Amino acid sequence: MFSRLLTPRWVLLHLLVVALFVATFFLGYWQLSKAEAGGGAVNWSYALQWPLYGFMGLWFYVRMVRVELHRDPDDDLPGNAVVLYQRPRIDTTGDPELAAYNAYLAELNERALGQRSSNGR
Repeated sequence: MFSRLLTPRWVLLHLLVVALFVATFFLGYWQLSKAEAGGGAVNWSYALQWPLYGFMGLWFYVRMVRVELHRDPDDDLPGNAVVLYQRPRIDTTGDPELAAYNAYLAELNERALGQRSSNGR
């Protein structure tokens, strides 16, 4: 279960989150030292905001990890579900100009699907 969180992508993400979490506290300390040196109210507010940013990012990251752990591992596999094409219904009850335009669009769609299937895609 936890092996999904040990792939190279996730390990790099763990390291990045730890580095950014620690960086927010260094930035908060830096703002605190500027505020104590007479920087003003802006520096005091940033000294409080940087650690809050770190905890907020950590909270989002923990939520992302929990979603990954509760996700079905088969979701990444390609499915074998067959998607059937349904011909679009053309509304001819209203405006005749709109009906003609919808018929034109349906014809373009049929041509595009025909070319796609003849190319082997």
